Amino acid sequence: MNAVLRSLLSLLPALAVAGLAQAEPTTIKIAVTAGPHAQIAEVAKKVAARDGLTLQIVEFNDYIQPNAALDAGDVQANSYQHLPFLQSQVQARGYRISAVGYTVTFPMGFYSRRWKSLAELPKGAKVGIQNDPSNSGRALALLQKYGLIRLKATAGISATVQDIVDNPKGLQIVQVEAAQLPRSLDDLDASAINTNYALQAKLVPTRDAIAIEDPKNPYANLLAVRTEDKDKPWVATLVKAFQSPEVKQLVEASFSGSMVPAF
Repeated sequence: MNAVLRSLLSLLPALAVAGLAQAEPTTIKIAVTAGPHAQIAEVAKKVAARDGLTLQIVEFNDYIQPNAALDAGDVQANSYQHLPFLQSQVQARGYRISAVGYTVTFPMGFYSRRWKSLAELPKGAKVGIQNDPSNSGRALALLQKYGLIRLKATAGISATVQDIVDNPKGLQIVQVEAAQLPRSLDDLDASAINTNYALQAKLVPTRDAIAIEDPKNPYANLLAVRTEDKDKPWVATLVKAFQSPEVKQLVEASFSGSMVPAF
């Protein structure tokens, strides 16, 4: 056996491994919350597959577990949260998670089974808001926008009930886990409900909300990955899929303005 042939034969195992690696598509798990985020992910999954990225969609029913699963490496990405929420979770829990692209915005609304507007709320009314810092600040900002309360000028997007400096009607602010707020409507005068949970409860923001955010706001939802992965090639493919014309078409055709593209 001559030297050239021996050299070629020695390369065969490495070439076989390389060929196998190229033949196998990249597969990642992505965490989403049930409802609209899962619907978007299903469309993005089809788009990503055309570019060789296989998505395995893992659904959760709360806002805490998707980040915990991502930080632990049980999933490689998630799509369900806005930047203020991610920042609050990183600060509170030390997660090494980074945002890599925007997806959609869900304008938050207040809902009520008793009243047709926030202005109708009586003195001492019980008003439900989320119990996580970023979403509670968002709900309080909406109450301020409609003139029900006034917040400290320095409160910002992470305002808390302690930042309320004027409450003319003496509203009783009740903090509830976000997913439970639709169920609180029988017990409270009004509740702030994130749009994904509103839709699950058969509430249409543009039809049923008694107050609603402007569509363009600081709470655009995003894709997140572990910080160590943010520059990997599959991340760019993932972002491209979620920001695709197919996803935009779904959003604009299926959600009646309750969700708008943020890309």
